Amino acid sequence: MAEAAPWLLSGLGLIILLLAGDALVKGAVNLSLRLGVPALIVSLTIVAFGTSAPELLIAIKAIMGGAPGIAMGNVVGSNTANVLLVLGVPALIATMHTSECDTKQTFNFMLAATVLFIALAFRGVFDRFSAIILLLALAGVLGFAFREAHQHRKAGKEIDPEEDLEGVDPDMSVLLITVFLVLGLIGLPLGASLLVDNASIIARQYGVSDTVIGLTLVAVGTSLPELATTVMATLRRQADVALGNVIGSNMFNLLAIIGIAALVGPIPVDPEFLRFDLWVMLAASLALIPFVYLKVDISRTWGIALAGLYVTYVLVVLF
Repeated sequence: MAEAAPWLLSGLGLIILLLAGDALVKGAVNLSLRLGVPALIVSLTIVAFGTSAPELLIAIKAIMGGAPGIAMGNVVGSNTANVLLVLGVPALIATMHTSECDTKQTFNFMLAATVLFIALAFRGVFDRFSAIILLLALAGVLGFAFREAHQHRKAGKEIDPEEDLEGVDPDMSVLLITVFLVLGLIGLPLGASLLVDNASIIARQYGVSDTVIGLTLVAVGTSLPELATTVMATLRRQADVALGNVIGSNMFNLLAIIGIAALVGPIPVDPEFLRFDLWVMLAASLALIPFVYLKVDISRTWGIALAGLYVTYVLVVLF
């Protein structure tokens, strides 16, 4: 029973993280829209950061707890899982009609962020210099997105926030908004603490490094919200939401999560990342080219291939 305790507590921490992240997004979105912030701005900032909050809290907790390998592994592993697993599994259920999507611009930004991240990784450590570079790149992406949103609205293309954002309830009371925010702000650090502490115990029990735990257990866990969103978007034939969710999440993971976490403390880069994992992450990102540029649908065959590649990757990492 004692050996199972870290697994159970890790699972509890993950559940708390997912629920707290969802609560924070709901509270923040409804508060922002109540204050008159445009829905597009909310989706590009608050929702993006809110859904990345579990990864951010895990990264900060891992660095402060002396396990920076979990922070680095979580981001690299999550980005690989987001493409291979999060797009592969829903395609096993139904074809994702990505041929109808126009995500070239965001995809180009994600590729640029990936290349920048890998280049900085070859410095051997993500320190404050790296953090500033990543956050400046993030600011540039957000600035471009805000300009596009402004031009969109200036052209008279108004968007119904109830259609554009999940979790919007025009009738939500201030009290309920406050409850969601409080639950999110309390639950996120609690869940992160439980998950990171017990993931580190599991790593020691099985003689596995913090980096490997970050690349596998923690990475898959923090990719579950993206997986759930993508499955629902696929069933609703909203391939643009599914593909955009993955591309946006990957970009924020690289620029925001590591950018902010590196301000808390240095994140050393394990040489194994430079030899293998970063290139797998880049290859996974490039695997999106047929769906973004060639207008290929993600069929069941593609789903099997993507999911199979992810299983192979995890087996290589573990063994």
